[in-house]
Amino acid sequence: MHEFDIIKKYFSKLSLNNKNSLSLNDDVFFDKSKKLVISVDTYIDKSHFFNFKNPDLVVKKILRSSISDLICKGVKPKYYFISGSGNRKTFKKSNLSKISQSLKQEQKKFGIHISGGDTVFSNKLSFTIISVGFSPNIIFRNKAKLNDDIYVTGNLGDSYMGLRILKKRISLKKDLNKYFLKKYYLPELHINLAKKLFNFANTSIDISDGLFADLDKLVNKQKLSYKINLTDVPISNDLNKVILLKKLKKIDFISNGDDYQILFTASKQKSRIIKRTFRSLGIKISKIGNISSAAQKSQIFDEKGNKIAIKNKGHFHNF
Repeated sequence: MHEFDIIKKYFSKLSLNNKNSLSLNDDVFFDKSKKLVISVDTYIDKSHFFNFKNPDLVVKKILRSSISDLICKGVKPKYYFISGSGNRKTFKKSNLSKISQSLKQEQKKFGIHISGGDTVFSNKLSFTIISVGFSPNIIFRNKAKLNDDIYVTGNLGDSYMGLRILKKRISLKKDLNKYFLKKYYLPELHINLAKKLFNFANTSIDISDGLFADLDKLVNKQKLSYKINLTDVPISNDLNKVILLKKLKKIDFISNGDDYQILFTASKQKSRIIKRTFRSLGIKISKIGNISSAAQKSQIFDEKGNKIAIKNKGHFHNF
């Protein structure tokens, strides 16, 4: 049973009398009357980050992935709470100093403020982050419209290549290693885009579990499906070079998550404002497909226009 089955079977019914919980089917809690938006995320050693040799980078990664939940909802994060469990080795003075300095840098970069938390002794290293923002509205999940275009920001797959490098599953030149490891530890967040999403996005999510896994979540309460053109899914020039050199498959890299790019749908009439907005912000944007009727199952087409099956749609926590 994976995490979403657990939520659906054991906890969703508990939220029926609390509309602010969004039926536990979105990334945030939203109280419209108080303009309050909250997300909660837990990160475990060897699951969400490969090792703790670079505590400064690990903390930046998990903080960015947490506030990404708010940004894709059209909300700028304001406060965060962080709780950590660790022992004398993981929470030694040098590591704590690096963590503190990293948090200071992230606070300045994203305009956020630490507001509380907790620490406990444990031989299992973990962190829980609560992110808080304020907005009279959010961009909900499951609000796509039939025939909407599907867009994604930035590039996908670089982070997964960085993880493969960390696990020593692939060997690349030093400059490429540096590039992909940076993409793994420091996901690119488009915080200046947050408020502008309301001008065109019908629905939105960040890509944390993988493109196709998150597309499924985007429409899972609607009688809709999607069509994706693999050719149009954006990857970096560096990743494309490695894929060609090592004879790898593009689809294996865009399906493993940790990208934290914004995936959204918008009506075709919004194409001009989308192009204008992203050009003014200097953010890469790609139209990768469209929303279709549930009469057809979701479809993915390869470079030659052939329909392909996906074995691995993304990352899930199984219990």
